[in-house]
Amino acid sequence: MPHLFSPLTIKDITLRNRIGVSPMCQYSAEDGVPNDWHFVHLGSRAVGGAGLVIVEATAVEPRGRISPEDLGIYTDQHIEPFKRITAFLKEHGAVPGIQLAHAGRKASTYSPWKEKEAPAAGVPNDQGGWDVVGPSAIPFNDGYKEPKELSVEEIKEIQENFRQATIRAREAGFEWMEFHGAHGYLAHSFYSPLSNKRTDEYGGSFDNRIRFVLETVRVMRQEWPENLPFTVRISSTDWVDDGWTLEESIELSKRLKQEGVDLIDCSSGGNVPKAPIPVGAGYQNLFAEKIRQQADIATAAVGMITQGMQADEIIRNEKADLVLLARELLRDPYWPLRAAETVHKKNELHIPSQYERGW
Repeated sequence: MPHLFSPLTIKDITLRNRIGVSPMCQYSAEDGVPNDWHFVHLGSRAVGGAGLVIVEATAVEPRGRISPEDLGIYTDQHIEPFKRITAFLKEHGAVPGIQLAHAGRKASTYSPWKEKEAPAAGVPNDQGGWDVVGPSAIPFNDGYKEPKELSVEEIKEIQENFRQATIRAREAGFEWMEFHGAHGYLAHSFYSPLSNKRTDEYGGSFDNRIRFVLETVRVMRQEWPENLPFTVRISSTDWVDDGWTLEESIELSKRLKQEGVDLIDCSSGGNVPKAPIPVGAGYQNLFAEKIRQQADIATAAVGMITQGMQADEIIRNEKADLVLLARELLRDPYWPLRAAETVHKKNELHIPSQYERGW
């Protein structure tokens, strides 16, 4: 029976354990370029023992960034700085992953520490912000910019940007791809009926609302090597009436499997403000378990996973194939080393020679 420190093999890639670093925005880039902060932040988690390290939501075009300080991979000049990071992650035993994203109507916002003093959520164009886009002209919330409704031609242009970004990610040395289809960003805002009021082939019915996701994944898969994992993060539910549901997530996951997707990263929410989300320990695990069982596809569990035994239980009881940690790994880059002691698997985790005296 697999456990938290069992290897996980997908295609030609083997993770040394079932612990992954979830994508976490650092709001520390300039024009999308990773710098020393990203190198140290991501590298520390590889040294700390994670099997997979996924770079934060990385925009496929400048207006796809959540904030002006987000990472991007929308020019060839971004490739070399990312290469430095992927080489270090691989050198220290972690698989380098990247999450390609477009923030859609939730773009052009302030970083969290700037937002505290900002009069509105949207960054004005004369202060480094930009116009935002979405499936419909519905702003996320008060203070957010009203998005321009994308034409079909503009949708195709964004999908081409995802294709080009996939090529750059491949050339930068990434070995794990994640398409960001969650948290109210562009892809999620297409498949949720709360944010998509279109009447063309990209709106209305379930099949039409998921069209953007399926088409974009198809375009990206054309450029991503067949022997490397391709995954998708979804919001498994909107947590509100008349929104996206778990049942729809299961059906979408079945369709994504047919497109060659290897794993579904099961998050939730983010498409409406102040949704009544019952946040607590492992509150999203059920989504990973249900999608894994009913869509017959590998899943990752994420959200309020903080303890080694808690994470181990998810894997041992086959609720998910992988656990992704975010805030807990911000607090402790060496969480995998501590978890290995907790679940009595210390001998199955490589400790860097430089740190052996501490363990």
